[in-house]
Amino acid sequence: MKKWYGGVLILGLALILVLRYSFMEREPKKQSADDFFNNHSTSNSSPKGEKGGTPAEIVGKKHQSTMKRPHLIDVEGLSDLYTLTNISAEESKVLLVWAEMRSLLSRSDALPETAQGIKEAAIAWKELLFTLDKERNLQSTEVGNSSYIREDKDCTYSVAAFNTMISSSGNILEVPCGLVEDSSITIIGIPGGQKGTFRIELIGSQSADDPKPPILLYYDVILPGDNLTKDPAIVQNTWTNEAGWGKEERCPNHRSRNIGKVDGLVKCQEQVVRSTLEDNSNASNPSGDKSTNVSHGSAHVSANFPFAEGSPFTATLWVGVEGFHVTVNGRHETSFAYREKLEPWLVSGVRVAGGLDVVSALAKGLPVSEDLDLAADVEHLKAPPLPKKNLVLLVGVFSSGNNFERRMALRRSWMQYEAVRSGDVAVRFFIGLHKSRQVNFELWREARAYSDIQLMPFVDYYSLLSLKTIAICILGTKILQAKYVMKTDDDAFVRIDEVLSSLNGKAADGLLYGLISFESVPHRDKDNKWYISVEEWPHASYPPWAHGPGYVISRDIAQFIVRGHQKRDLKLFKLEDVAMGIWAQQFEKHGHKVQYINDERFYNAGCESNYILAHYQNPRMVLCLWETLQKEHKPNCCE
Repeated sequence: MKKWYGGVLILGLALILVLRYSFMEREPKKQSADDFFNNHSTSNSSPKGEKGGTPAEIVGKKHQSTMKRPHLIDVEGLSDLYTLTNISAEESKVLLVWAEMRSLLSRSDALPETAQGIKEAAIAWKELLFTLDKERNLQSTEVGNSSYIREDKDCTYSVAAFNTMISSSGNILEVPCGLVEDSSITIIGIPGGQKGTFRIELIGSQSADDPKPPILLYYDVILPGDNLTKDPAIVQNTWTNEAGWGKEERCPNHRSRNIGKVDGLVKCQEQVVRSTLEDNSNASNPSGDKSTNVSHGSAHVSANFPFAEGSPFTATLWVGVEGFHVTVNGRHETSFAYREKLEPWLVSGVRVAGGLDVVSALAKGLPVSEDLDLAADVEHLKAPPLPKKNLVLLVGVFSSGNNFERRMALRRSWMQYEAVRSGDVAVRFFIGLHKSRQVNFELWREARAYSDIQLMPFVDYYSLLSLKTIAICILGTKILQAKYVMKTDDDAFVRIDEVLSSLNGKAADGLLYGLISFESVPHRDKDNKWYISVEEWPHASYPPWAHGPGYVISRDIAQFIVRGHQKRDLKLFKLEDVAMGIWAQQFEKHGHKVQYINDERFYNAGCESNYILAHYQNPRMVLCLWETLQKEHKPNCCE
């Protein structure tokens, strides 16, 4: 009897061990970076001694049960973007990569803002086609198109309102073509005490499906109450229909002294304050100071708070590289970093509310295109015809629709290098559609005049920049035959001669050349412009990548990127320069060698002597750098 019980016990324990081992085998393994960015490989070759494909293919097979390959989906508005009726063969040159990107935009794993960017672009595209048809019809009549051109060419340098009456919506200024770097809005006003507060807002373009336009900057001023019973403050924030209110930023900030900087300026200017209970404080503490720091409590008001009831003020809001800045009566008071999808080119108007009498408002430094009818050097600046021979280098320049002045500065400076004019190097601007009809019409006319613009089938949101990177690779490999592909920005000065010289002697395969970051980690702060969630990138660090203002890749890497995305074997990633590093790492893991060539003459922020590339150069500085090179034959900076 005991032997029988012992046998049953042994069998039971064996069964438990078998079941436990089975469940352990089913547990998913920890996902590596290779698994995360490769669903499966398309390579047909296998290393010696390995059956069933390359290591990446084997990994892909192991994870087929847990990872679904991205598929194509229907996206609202996408079909409208591919309605190319009444576009001539000559005009279609602005759309060379347009058709090649359709499958990229239909991916089920698309970047977060892709659907919105396509939907808004479809509306903009319809408006542009209608405008172009109207232009053609008017050109064919006796009336001619001169009055029509004036009607639509209303991207003006400045707009103003004096002794303005605030509209029922609160609007005091309409900004026709958005803001660009160094644009400014100046308001002269007198605060009233009835409501104890007033606010100034930068509003964006309103979409058809949105009940209210987004607020790119909410600047709320809280005045001290009667008898100084309330702390004055400036509150800054943003608002969208999708996300609601963002994270509030308050000045003075009683809770934190480490409030960061924007373009090198503090977010909140230090305030000197005095106690509201001054008499009681002096009576109980005769030796106590009347001045105190903002972090010592809330029972005080600012002695130099810039706004006061009944006192006129002049406030200027200006656009920087990283954010909005406000000066009041000549003193910098606040700075506010741009937030995702709320960039200055989207601003369509200025709105006020509350207790504020507006004396005047002026917006200047607004984007405006050159008058092509008056420009004498159009033919000189026009991109040369593409040669039948292979290119040495394709340079893709990221630009936004209303950055007219930046593009003209590049055409008149480093795009005049002999290598560019001879056709050995091609330079093309990659630009998404704008939400403004005027901007898109002027952009189309510019593209026809200079033949150096490639339009993208989406609205130009920052989070979609990686799509432009892929578009540059498409142009450089499938449409043009370029040995190298370079990416840069429209606020960068590039010494093309030195880039070509530096590429001589370097490998033509597996090259990533620029200012390389070998050790970097993802930003996990949701308010950071470069925020990346754990879902987007689950790892503690990034692979090596080259800073976005300028880098060069070899043709084989560009081809790998194009094939990988069109076959949906590579994941999309919204930080375009980091994405290039991730894709280069995948290229390496497919059995190829990558040469990371670091060159500190690619300056990421500013200019230093002996530069190859200088970033953050406004149009005036770009032209100055070119003139300096022509006169001094030395790469000296202009700051």
